Amino acid sequence: MAVYRILEEHEPSLREIAKPVPRITPNVLKLLDNLAETMYDAGGVGLAAPQIGVPKRVFVADIGDELYEFINPVLISLSEEEESENEGCLSVPEKYGLVTRPHSVVLEGQNRLGETVTIQTEGYLARVLQHETDHLNGVLFTDIADAVYLRRDYKEGDDNEGWEIYQEDGIEDRL
Repeated sequence: MAVYRILEEHEPSLREIAKPVPRITPNVLKLLDNLAETMYDAGGVGLAAPQIGVPKRVFVADIGDELYEFINPVLISLSEEEESENEGCLSVPEKYGLVTRPHSVVLEGQNRLGETVTIQTEGYLARVLQHETDHLNGVLFTDIADAVYLRRDYKEGDDNEGWEIYQEDGIEDRL
């Protein structure tokens, strides 16, 4: 396994739509392992293949309970109920944004054995799965955030207090 450099928001390949994985090969399994190792090394909760320069529809996520691995994931159901929360991203360091997303989702994809897996979840895991699926479609959270903030001394549990506003309502130019 290896730890890869995570691409940052200014890199054009993050804006490309990732290609489906036609079949699961040893290279795809190695990609899953490398994504997980890179995510854990960076202290993240999710990482998509495009974030390490691999334009494939693959991502991993772990919010602290277990590692989820998805190949060719598709969001097949989104709840009407929405919630707004702050999000960050390993590809967008030092920026956080208030993003409104569906509260619950159903996501379907393949696991490393090629089996179809379906997960129905809500709350934080649903948010992470949507965020990583966005990466596969060339979308960053800054594209859909109600407001984006720069944070100098972020502490877990802080709200927006003390944040320096960077972009609001998608009007101002991004850095």
